[in-house]
Amino acid sequence: MIKLLLVDDQDILVEGLKLILGMEEDIEICGTANNGKKAYEFCKWNKTDVVLMDIQMPELNGVEVTALIKRDFPNVKIIVLTTFNDDEYIYDALKNGASGYLLKDTTPSEIAKAVRTVYKGGALIQSEVAVKVIDKFSQLAKETVDKHTDPKAELLTDREIEICRLIAEGKNNKEIADELFLSQGTVKNHITRVLIKLDLRDRTQLAVFTIKNDL
Repeated sequence: MIKLLLVDDQDILVEGLKLILGMEEDIEICGTANNGKKAYEFCKWNKTDVVLMDIQMPELNGVEVTALIKRDFPNVKIIVLTTFNDDEYIYDALKNGASGYLLKDTTPSEIAKAVRTVYKGGALIQSEVAVKVIDKFSQLAKETVDKHTDPKAELLTDREIEICRLIAEGKNNKEIADELFLSQGTVKNHITRVLIKLDLRDRTQLAVFTIKNDL
């Protein structure tokens, strides 16, 4: 059972999501919060697998609390859900460790699918959002004097680069294993070594690194 925390300062939206997603057989709504500070405190004291997080909230916004939760509770997966199709928010949320970014006009079935995807270790970014992420990386590259690839990328083997590319496509360990004819354990070991080599926290940061460095 996936324990899902709903975080939004709009009570009507929270109650609607609670009712709809709570009907899923494999999802349990373990709590709700109306600001980032309460979301952090909930994760501190309660078992939480996935957080569905709004961006614009009082006290701590979604970007800020994502950074705090991923720092102190790295196993918690975070999906940012917002009406703001804004590249700055998207980039910052993913940079801080969010596993997915969805717009609030996403259908309930797609939200439920996203929850399952990130719970299993995948990443999920809607296509229109992904375009903005790539545009942001391109903009940053133009603004940077040193446009060379991060030297840490040279530490990766061909196989590790293959796995990085598949992670950037949002594939989970099973899908990667099937595509590369490897065991899931082998894939997991590869990912662990890559994260250590690149000094990254999780597979979402790895996906960002892969896209940014054009691996």
